[in-house]
Amino acid sequence: MLRRMRVSLTFASALAAGLALSAPARAEPYAQEIETARALAQDFQKSLKSALMKAISEGGPQNAIGVCNVRAPQIAADLSQRSGWRVGRTALKVRNPGNAPSAREEAVLRSFQKSLAAGKDPKSLEAVAVVETGDGRSLHYMKAIPTGEVCTTCHGKDVDPELLATIRETYPQDEAVGFEAGELRGAFTFYKPLEAN
Repeated sequence: MLRRMRVSLTFASALAAGLALSAPARAEPYAQEIETARALAQDFQKSLKSALMKAISEGGPQNAIGVCNVRAPQIAADLSQRSGWRVGRTALKVRNPGNAPSAREEAVLRSFQKSLAAGKDPKSLEAVAVVETGDGRSLHYMKAIPTGEVCTTCHGKDVDPELLATIRETYPQDEAVGFEAGELRGAFTFYKPLEAN
């Protein structure tokens, strides 16, 4: 379904290539929707970080695994229900295979990586396009998630062996390790169905 999507000709070819945007003017027809998506991404990030910090303060890093495993999908589902957007997370190296990127998401993530390598501020990295899916046209928005210091506890290069064993038990197909602070961890991803023209 979404993996077979093709980018609509509504936007410039740069968007079709999945390049990161820094200027929202390129998506003027959907400026209001994009502002909503930005707000949702900020809400998701704040809610997730708050839940992680609380879990760590109450029970250490082991306690944070449940936040990413259970609480993060709940936050996404709550935001989806409230907003009408389909909300999720994805990455090039995922912990949960259910979060694997579509072809378009992968292209955007790789463009985010290049932008970071070129010195761009990770907080400015976003991408938007109108995509065609089996269900019709949707607005697709992505916002980069940089690796924070707290993230390296479970996703870094030197994870505590006992903690790593628990992670492997929870996520047998885990690929999301070896990160350094400041690297691209992944992205928030949002889809909103559009009315037919």
